Amino acid sequence: MSARVVVLGGGAWGTALAIHLATRSTVRAGVTLYMRDPAAVAATLDARENRRYLPQVAIPSSVAITSTLDGLRADVLFVATPVAGLRDVRATLARSALRAPIFTLSKGFVPAPGHAQGFVLPHEALAPGWPHAVGSVSGPTFSIEVAQGLPTALVVASADEAVTRGVAALLRSDNLRAYTSGDLVGVELGGAVKNVFAIAAGASDGLGFGDNARAALVTRALAESARLSHALGGAPETLMGLAGLGDLVLTCTGNLSRNRRVGLALSRGQPLDGIVDEIGHVAEGIPGARAVRAVAMHHGVDMPIVDAVYRVLYERMPLRDAVLSLLSREAGAE
Repeated sequence: MSARVVVLGGGAWGTALAIHLATRSTVRAGVTLYMRDPAAVAATLDARENRRYLPQVAIPSSVAITSTLDGLRADVLFVATPVAGLRDVRATLARSALRAPIFTLSKGFVPAPGHAQGFVLPHEALAPGWPHAVGSVSGPTFSIEVAQGLPTALVVASADEAVTRGVAALLRSDNLRAYTSGDLVGVELGGAVKNVFAIAAGASDGLGFGDNARAALVTRALAESARLSHALGGAPETLMGLAGLGDLVLTCTGNLSRNRRVGLALSRGQPLDGIVDEIGHVAEGIPGARAVRAVAMHHGVDMPIVDAVYRVLYERMPLRDAVLSLLSREAGAE
């Protein structure tokens, strides 16, 4: 196999994926990294590194970098934008000649004002009218470690088994294990909720509640995730794998996690606007708290940790009051 690959999204994850793919013999036909900002393209080409999002990591000369899709051809499209940008990506692709399977790296719910629950998963935003498979690449993956070639495992999911296997083979290398799944809803759901829980974990650690509290939080977060996955048609057991438990643990405990940093900063009393400005990148758990809560309420799914995070972020509930509200809940069977 000699695939042509286009990665849409010039942030840290898109850049890291392009760097990884450039090392693969299976993409000898070429890797193109698309950034919508011509100035960012010029700066990245000049430095051969993405100094804003992935500094000090060289981008191989074999990776083409462009701000236009004109004339490009692809066998696989990877979309690595924040979920808020997925509809713009879909519109951009519709205006281009590119037609190939799409696999998103985006994690979260996409606003959908016309939908009964108000939000949809990434594949639901991209799939209508698209003539090829739409899937997801998810799991416990800090972009910098992927770019540096450190050992990583992730999962590839779509409804088309043959395409899923092909994309997993495209990604797989000596230092990256790519597993497959047919449960696209479960895989995307794991990525959509974990950032909200990471804010809670960061806040718990920042308040000095200890390792026991963090372990309990992660465990109950997994239970909440599985309930919502089941309500949306996903398999609860998917949440026990890389896209669920794996990504949840990484995001709740890893110091590179932006959402965990949001929680830590909240525990120090920093205002939310200042936290966002300080981080300088998208922390998906902030809009994610609103989205996950809305979807859970629509389906009648009890997600007390998500609700507590939402109240802290959007209703200015003090962190300690939020924790007390969780602790005061009546205990039932696990």
